[in-house]
Amino acid sequence: MSNAATKAAAQDRARRPAGAAAPAGGSDGKQAGAGHKFRPDRLSRQNLAGWLYSTPFLVFFLTFMAFPIVATLLMSFTDFGLRNVTNPLDAEFVGLENYTALADDEKFVKAMFNTAYFVVLGVPLTIGSGLVAAVLLNSGIERFRTFFRVGFYVPVVTAIVAVAVIWRFVLDPSEGLIAGLGAQLGFSTPDFLGSETLAMPSLIVMAVWRNMGTAMVLFLAGLQAIPTEVREAAKLDGAGAFQEFRRITVPLLRPTMLYVSVMTTIGFLNVFEEPFVMTNGGPGDSTLTVSLHMYEQGFSFFHMGSASAMAYVLFTIVLAVTLLQFRLLKDKTR
Repeated sequence: MSNAATKAAAQDRARRPAGAAAPAGGSDGKQAGAGHKFRPDRLSRQNLAGWLYSTPFLVFFLTFMAFPIVATLLMSFTDFGLRNVTNPLDAEFVGLENYTALADDEKFVKAMFNTAYFVVLGVPLTIGSGLVAAVLLNSGIERFRTFFRVGFYVPVVTAIVAVAVIWRFVLDPSEGLIAGLGAQLGFSTPDFLGSETLAMPSLIVMAVWRNMGTAMVLFLAGLQAIPTEVREAAKLDGAGAFQEFRRITVPLLRPTMLYVSVMTTIGFLNVFEEPFVMTNGGPGDSTLTVSLHMYEQGFSFFHMGSASAMAYVLFTIVLAVTLLQFRLLKDKTR
């Protein structure tokens, strides 16, 4: 610093009142960051705009989701019936009676068994078939790959009524597709939907066919996200196709496997459309599920208190199974 500049700085300090701080940003007195002052009014306007944009969703959520959930929980502790529609507050509080009565309800116990049967067989078949289809589309099928992807996913977006019409034609014991093939080959075709033994397996096959497209798309996305360098390194180390699938593909697909298993299990535990459209729970309650029994109690007999209790029992089961799946698979996905 020159002598003139040093002298000017000393004179400036001499003229400054005692205890005054030096101006920031240089001797010209300009303050750094003067253009970035805190504006409370601007922040308030942003918050208001955010709440206004969120209002339609909040109104929809509170009206059609939060309120029915709370109302159903309260209703499960009452004897709410058809007589209480005009005045819901007249419903009598019965405590846990609706829940304890479910243990003595033979149809509910049967529905629980049928739902467990549907899940235990249907979920592994759906996940397995979706994984096989995804692996084939990812590496084994080169031509018409898009055609096969669309073909496997079409049942997912097809209305259940259309699916039911197709499967009724396929399974019809007299004029169905399988019956026609059986007649050509010289053997009789059983009544798949009219047999207590075959009705549920038939619905499981239909559900797997209808839902495997979702699993396939998710697995295909997971397979395409696996780095090619990892596969190439495994091949250089001498790993065969099966070893590569077991040691490389499956471990790296565990996050996708977790998501697919959770979502598929939740959907199968809540199965309603397939038995409602195809068999209406028959024959002999062999395809009656918890959701279908809940629907019958609530909207056919209007025992809303009992139906609400069933809904929360099913919710508890879904929650427990989901937490178990996360417990079993979460550590392996890290």
